[in-house]
Amino acid sequence: MIARTVLSVLPLLAATALLLVGFGLGGTLLGLRAAYEGYADPTIGAIMSAYFLGYVLGSRVMPALVMRVGHVRAFSGMAALTCGCTLLHGMVVNPAAWWFLRFATGICMLGLYLAIESWMNHVVSRDNRGGVFAVYMTVVLLSLGAGQFLIMVYGVETVAPFALAAVFLALAVVPMTLTPTADPTLPVTVPVSLRDLFAFSRLAMIGIFITGLGNGAFWGMGAVFIHGIGGSNALAAGFMASVIIGGALLQWPIGRLSDQHDRRTVLALTSIAASLTAVALYLVVSDQVDFALALAAFYGGCSFAMYSLCVAHANDHVEPDRMLDMARGLLLANGIGAALGPLLAGGLMHAFGPRTLMAYLAATTALAALYTLYRMQVRAPVPVTEQTVFLPMARTSAAATQLDPRTEPAAGDSPVAQRRT
Repeated sequence: MIARTVLSVLPLLAATALLLVGFGLGGTLLGLRAAYEGYADPTIGAIMSAYFLGYVLGSRVMPALVMRVGHVRAFSGMAALTCGCTLLHGMVVNPAAWWFLRFATGICMLGLYLAIESWMNHVVSRDNRGGVFAVYMTVVLLSLGAGQFLIMVYGVETVAPFALAAVFLALAVVPMTLTPTADPTLPVTVPVSLRDLFAFSRLAMIGIFITGLGNGAFWGMGAVFIHGIGGSNALAAGFMASVIIGGALLQWPIGRLSDQHDRRTVLALTSIAASLTAVALYLVVSDQVDFALALAAFYGGCSFAMYSLCVAHANDHVEPDRMLDMARGLLLANGIGAALGPLLAGGLMHAFGPRTLMAYLAATTALAALYTLYRMQVRAPVPVTEQTVFLPMARTSAAATQLDPRTEPAAGDSPVAQRRT
């Protein structure tokens, strides 16, 4: 039955794969091109931060747009704008222009995720959405990882690699527009304040924010770090892909362990492991490339799992009908942290050298571990038998939480008729 359902959403999965191969290439390419142009690390950090600022804004404005014009038109329009922004990065080499283009890309990508995920949720039944959710998250991470290797096709010095990224973004429109399914409706959502979410679980909110500080810095400055230590484009691609693929592979075993023990203990140990791995990368990345790539994969598995563990821990403390509201708040907190991450890391790299990125990642993951250990002293654990089931996750849009089988529709989440003007 799950296989049949996956086949029914195969066009949406194909659109996701094409979209994220192009996006994965474009993001890393931009960092390398900025470093090639000689931009200072704080400038690169500001450019990369703009994406996450746009992402946060998109979470506020895109649901209304998708509801008004429909999923296919919204997806096609946002994909076209993302293609245009990607091409303009190669045609207009200017940091101020790149900031605005990256900001616009963040808004558009949120809309693209929203269109795909809400449509997928419309097709999938409650009985099999857990399997589809797992397949979708795997496609997201593996596609992002695959996009890294396309950097080696044209290098970074010309407009050609930006055009290649734009090709994949444009091709993503094809399976989406040919999907033989009527447009779904979006749910009516009730905003929830960060103060209310903080009351549910301080550890989840603070942990997800700290995770954003680290992962935002990785996405924005990871390739710049490799360039700064004299690494080739191939090494930059391998480093970024190793972290992403490690994140795809190691979340399941870490998560299963957290289902059998106090989840906070697993979160603390995972954070400590990520911190120690970042320290090891600081020491060996220039001299032992193969070992460094293995370390990068392990770091990715731990750091990506931290996000999923924080979401699972938050779910342990709320009723199923509130999980959707809580997940939206967690995405917002993570987005704010991710917007700050490249700015902080870029400033530190400029002041103390490119290796400082690894020190920064070690510090953020250590901070997450310390706060987790503190919360373990002041709040009793949730009994293992009452914990929700862990699921690997990637930060996409709030619509993905409706695919999450741990959630149930809230009162404010009933579908409404789509209105077009």
